[in-house]
Amino acid sequence: MGAASPQPPAWLTLDPATASEPAGVPVPGAATRTRAALHDALAAAMALPDWYGRNWDALADVLADVLADRTAPGPLTLVVRDAANLLADEPPAQLGTFLDVLGAAAAGGHATLRLVLRDAPERLPALRDRLTAALGGHVGAPETT
Repeated sequence: MGAASPQPPAWLTLDPATASEPAGVPVPGAATRTRAALHDALAAAMALPDWYGRNWDALADVLADVLADRTAPGPLTLVVRDAANLLADEPPAQLGTFLDVLGAAAAGGHATLRLVLRDAPERLPALRDRLTAALGGHVGAPETT
């Protein structure tokens, strides 16, 4: 019998899109298939500043700033709709880098950050597999809500 998978990070949730959408910043997954498209979608959804350089380092910087300046109660929640599209046209390492950036921001001592990946229940198993591959198999698949 194999060892149990470690728990997914607390900031990452898969949502089967069967109930009402969780509160948060909606990010259209269909517009996030590539790195460039993801950065554009995040810039638009979060109204990021003009200086946002649309690369992983700039995302880390802007998230740290947004979280440090956040006055709203509760976590900053990004809700990616149709999440199976998230970086689907990129190598798995790009999804891993995106998750690493968000994980570092969530652990950075700022306001809490959450990522909700929302999609139809039948698309979630493939998304779980992509997440596990992107995270190098070191983290168990996110649990659904």
